[in-house]
This record gives sequence, structure tokens and C-alpha cells, in this order.
Amino acid sequence: MHFYSVTERAFLRLVLAGFLFLCCLACLSGASFAEEEAQPERVVIGMHVNDIQEIDLRTHSYRLDFYVWFRWKNPEMNPGKSVEFMNAFEPENQVRTSLYDEPQTMPDGSLYTILRVRGKFSSKFPLQQYPFDRQNLFILIEDSVYGSEDLVYVPDITTTAPITINKEIYLPGFDVGKPVLSIGTFFYDTTFGDLNYEGGSQYSRAYFTIPLVRPELSMAIKIFLPVLLILVCTGMVYFVHPQYIEGRLGVVITALLTLVALQLTSTSALPDVDYLLLTDKVYLLSYLFIMVTLWQIVRTSARVRAESYEKVLRSNIYALFMVVVLLVAGVMLIFYTSF
Repeated sequence: MHFYSVTERAFLRLVLAGFLFLCCLACLSGASFAEEEAQPERVVIGMHVNDIQEIDLRTHSYRLDFYVWFRWKNPEMNPGKSVEFMNAFEPENQVRTSLYDEPQTMPDGSLYTILRVRGKFSSKFPLQQYPFDRQNLFILIEDSVYGSEDLVYVPDITTTAPITINKEIYLPGFDVGKPVLSIGTFFYDTTFGDLNYEGGSQYSRAYFTIPLVRPELSMAIKIFLPVLLILVCTGMVYFVHPQYIEGRLGVVITALLTLVALQLTSTSALPDVDYLLLTDKVYLLSYLFIMVTLWQIVRTSARVRAESYEKVLRSNIYALFMVVVLLVAGVMLIFYTSF
């Protein structure tokens, strides 16, 4: 039997310890490498809005002209080719132009591509507060190939902002606000028939938002001043001598027909919706004002035939006071509940 000396045994222990240390280091490195491989590709995304060419409220669509760019590192990917606009309207008419035939290499080693996109997009416009409504134009971007486990968008913070807008844009009827970019994950409760997924799939989604606000003073004058004039003319009927019943009835009925025509004209550019707009509520209140006036004329017609003019005049003044108070209170209630 061979016996090792103390020095040899110490050396063997040292070699064994070193071997075990290298094995542990290799395992940790392998685990770290596996974790790095499991991380999704981070795709930097940004946008510049060149123009807002059209807004069509009836079809809930808008035409935009913008640039969108991507930066990434994996050479096997090309987000510029696999990008998908989730709220495209008439996608067959969308023009998408790549400024480079192949991705460009940046100084930091990342790959870069930029697209110019011109086309129509869609998002449902909430119109409950029309004509004082605030709208948002959305551009929703996903990758059509890679899910969120393979690709995630991150905002480009190397520039002034992830999304910028042409300061010379002029959009009649709206004031353009500061655009914003938000990143999220959108879950689809379906696998789209792909057997590699179970229980649905999710994709990284970039939400580009352009806020729009209507100029309140000019819209109020355009929409509500004609209504106010009709109501003032209707209210003057209370001061016409009661004996002119036919003339008073003619003024009120004409005001009613004018108000109906005005409402149809003011909403002709809006879509058909299943809720009342703020303007609809004001028109309904105005109809009530006119109908109460018409009822007051008919109600006092018997006294007019009896030539009790003083009683009719007092009744008219009282009725006018009541309908004006109710009209003002109703308008205040409408605006209070709408905002």
C-alpha cells in the first residue's frame, strides 16, 4: 500500500479545491449567460410627427405624416420590417418608406433604421363634451413577429424627447398639445393558432399620443350664439301685446323650426352616436323653453278673447321669469355634470 506524505496530501487538496472552484465558476457563468440569453431584445423607439393632415370625426380617423426610428443590437432582427401599426385605417393606402436599404451601424455598435409613414389611423373619438371636447390621436405600434418575451420597446431618451412634433403644424379647429410616449404590454387572449404558445400571447406595445384641444371661446360663439339669439327672439314674444295671437304663434313656431334646422346643421360633421352630446342637451333645453312659451300663448288665449289684457301681461311676465330661471339653472346643471 502506498502512503502519501503530508506535503503530497496538501497539494492534492489544493488541486481538488481549485478544480471545484473552477467548476462552480463555470456553472455560475453558464447560468449568467443563460439569463442574458433569456432577456428580450430592447428596441429603442422614437418618433417625429411631421404633419397632421386631416381629421374626420364621422369615420373616427385621421391622416398623419411622421418618422419613426428603431435602434437595437441583435443582427438577426429588423424591427423596421416587422413593425405593425395596430390602429391603421385603410392600411392598403398607407405609404411606408424606409430611408435606408439596410440597417445602419451606430457608434455604440447598435443597429439603426428609420421609416417615414404617411397614412390614416383610427381611434374612437369621445364626443360627450362636444364642442368643448378634448381628443387624442393615437399611434399604436407592435412587432408582428416577436412577442414580449423576445422584444420590448423602450423610449429613446438620448434626444430631447421620445416623440417630437413639427412646431409649424396648424390644425383648424384644434390646438395641438405636447405629444407623449408610453410603453406597455398588450395581452391577446388567443394563440392565433400557434402551438408554441399556451393560454394566449403578449406583445410589447408603444403608445404615441397627440393631444388636441378645441379653442373654447370661438367654439362657444359659433355653436351657442345662434341658439341664444333664437331664445331671445322667442322671449320677446312675452312683451308683444296679447291680442296679436297669430303673430306671436308665428314667431314661436318659426323659432322652433329654425332651432331644429340649426341642430341638424351643427351635427352634420359628427358621427352617429348612442349618447347625448353637450350640444344635444342644450338644444333639448331650448326646445323646452320654446314649447313652454307656446303653451303659455295657448293657455292665455281665452283671456285674450275676453280682453283681460292686464291679467295676461302679468301672467306672461311671471311665466317669462320662471322659464328664464329654469333655463339658466338647466344650462348650469348641464355644464356641471359634463365636466
